[in-house]
Amino acid sequence: MALKVNRREFIKITGAGIGGAAVAGGVGKVAYGLIKGDSGDDVITRVPTFCEMCTFQCAGWAYTKNGKPWKIVGNELDEHCYGRLCTKGTSGFGIYNDPDRLKTPLIRTSERGKQVFREATWDEALTYIADKLKEIKETYGPESVAMFSHGSGGSWFKTLLKAYGTTDFVAPSYANCRGPREEAYMNTYGEAIESPERTDMKNSKCIVLIGSHIGENTHSQQVNEFAQALRNGASLIVVDPRFSIAASKAKYWLPIKPGTDLALLLAWINVIIYEELYDKDYVRRYTKGFEELKKAVKDNTPEWAYPITTISPDVIRETAREMAKHKPSTLIHPGRHNVWYGDDTQRVRAGAILNALLGSWGRKGGFFIPESAELPEWPIPAYPKPKRSFKDTEAGQKYQLANLAISAGVCAATVHGVTGEAERAFYEGWFIYGCNVLKSMPQRENTIKALQNLSLVVVIDVLPTEITGWADVVLPDTSYLERYDDIRHSQGRTPQIALRSPVFEPRYNSKPAWWIARELAYKMGLGDYFPWKDVEEYLDFKLKKIGSSLDEMKRLGVKNLERTTPLYIGKNEDYKFPTDSGKIELYSETLKNFGFDPVPVYRRHDEPEGGYYRLLYGRSASHSFARTINNPILSELDPENEVWVNPIVAIEWGLKNGQYVRLENQDGVVSNKVKVRVTERIRPDSVYMVHGFGSTAKNLRRAFGKGADDQELMTRILVDPIMGGQGMHGNFVTFRV
Repeated sequence: MALKVNRREFIKITGAGIGGAAVAGGVGKVAYGLIKGDSGDDVITRVPTFCEMCTFQCAGWAYTKNGKPWKIVGNELDEHCYGRLCTKGTSGFGIYNDPDRLKTPLIRTSERGKQVFREATWDEALTYIADKLKEIKETYGPESVAMFSHGSGGSWFKTLLKAYGTTDFVAPSYANCRGPREEAYMNTYGEAIESPERTDMKNSKCIVLIGSHIGENTHSQQVNEFAQALRNGASLIVVDPRFSIAASKAKYWLPIKPGTDLALLLAWINVIIYEELYDKDYVRRYTKGFEELKKAVKDNTPEWAYPITTISPDVIRETAREMAKHKPSTLIHPGRHNVWYGDDTQRVRAGAILNALLGSWGRKGGFFIPESAELPEWPIPAYPKPKRSFKDTEAGQKYQLANLAISAGVCAATVHGVTGEAERAFYEGWFIYGCNVLKSMPQRENTIKALQNLSLVVVIDVLPTEITGWADVVLPDTSYLERYDDIRHSQGRTPQIALRSPVFEPRYNSKPAWWIARELAYKMGLGDYFPWKDVEEYLDFKLKKIGSSLDEMKRLGVKNLERTTPLYIGKNEDYKFPTDSGKIELYSETLKNFGFDPVPVYRRHDEPEGGYYRLLYGRSASHSFARTINNPILSELDPENEVWVNPIVAIEWGLKNGQYVRLENQDGVVSNKVKVRVTERIRPDSVYMVHGFGSTAKNLRRAFGKGADDQELMTRILVDPIMGGQGMHGNFVTFRV
């Protein structure tokens, strides 16, 4: 949508109608003040999009002035962001403008990992892939291809590969981030948390954050609701070895000893039960296994927890009573990055149990009941049924309670082979979409071993990250500002749909994911699965089926639909939970039947030896993973990470603020140089770094060699026995000065 306006007319037009949404989107006076020059007209365009700078896909408006990038603002209709984008979201033009972007298809001309390629045409690159996939299918079966994916564009390749005959799609975020959370809540409530989180935080009266860095992992919805709750006077309890941004807002900051969070949770449960502070009617009506739980936590008193956690019994009791005082509008936040110490599903489940005792699930200020919009699919043939899947691998058999493929298990199956067929690997080909697997998974040597064992590696990405050097074919994707993607219809309080529409034509010789997948499908004889003539026809078909259209969504960006169910469980409602028992399972028969503790049990974790410190890590408000560190805008704000060191430790080692050191872990791995930040905001037994720095990709000129890579120091992995999550907080480092 393009509007030709002069300075004097701009406010009047935006206020009158293009419409109120333009003002809501943040144009108004700000736009007027930024337009320079007294003569000539400026052409302002406003295009709907949703962000791809992190996983939350906040909807916004991308503005250009005279055809050039101007600004990106949030869409106020969107519950993902409430019209306010984070630092990363407003910097989206940075990836569009990044001169280091992949520019044309590449085919490898040397051994994998050497980053030596030749340029190719699209036809040549896609023909290479199609021929190789045909060969793999004929020799090993289509199930021998797996896909690693992170980002909305991956959906097009999932359609392609399902048509080809495989369903093994891997999100590293499952085993390396949120998986324990999802399985913990599934085994308690029968439902996962999903994204965006179903937390009713804006209505909470008491919020408990356990290692959840709201304000630093700037997911806009969560930050906005967190801020709203605090403005409304909510009580905040933060459990963290580090004085985080959230801790600075807290009524209670509990600087817990790392690795002991489960002990604290069990002590809180003990207090809530034995002081009879729980929601008795809710527990009686909706839960199963209360007496077994009560018996199991009998000895987990605050006095028991004190020498373990270093949190005094008085503080444990006082904070438990604070939670109970505000029930059911108390939220024990489930967190997001939950892979810590190997007991992660049980640790998160203890928090889920605590929420149940306080009656918060399905209650205002706790967890609402989400809905998502139902969109019809374009009619296509039935997909072929795979003869085998990840469930047939060694990891799939071992972690039967995992509901998604485990990234490390796929790596192992690419090397070790099919059960009963040890002479060959389970997987022969990988598609990798928008996912730098050499940075998103620990123990890089295992990933490299798998990559070396493959017959085909295809990488589709915007930037030449570490993983592109291991590809046979590299396909340059567009940035999210240069393409359509499928309609966003994620869960929330209100069923919503959001449109991503191209702001610019694709730069260089890049192509959008939908085009790449569709063209490859036709080369493989699978065109019936992409029967539409272009993506606009595809989107318009789906939108018209629910009473909208592509034209309408270009005007609105976001559209709210009607809910069909209540937002909360009704008073005295006979609500049935999707568990085997139909109730919240405080005592899990499922876990018991699989040989796990039916009620969480604390077990001690290893501690650092003298001169070593536990390595903790997190996010910067400017960066998400490693995908943003080369962004021309964000790299200026936050060019490198630092290692946080307590002043006591700094004195012992003679470290100064701003000094560069190297870190060496317990296995002798040494990091790149990293700047010291001396601060009392970290316990003396730990150090802290922001994740995602220390790039080894030389083609990323702003990111290469900047800061230290925490991941390379994570050589000791604590695997969750329930779902295979890879806990990474079991590593210890010392200093090389």
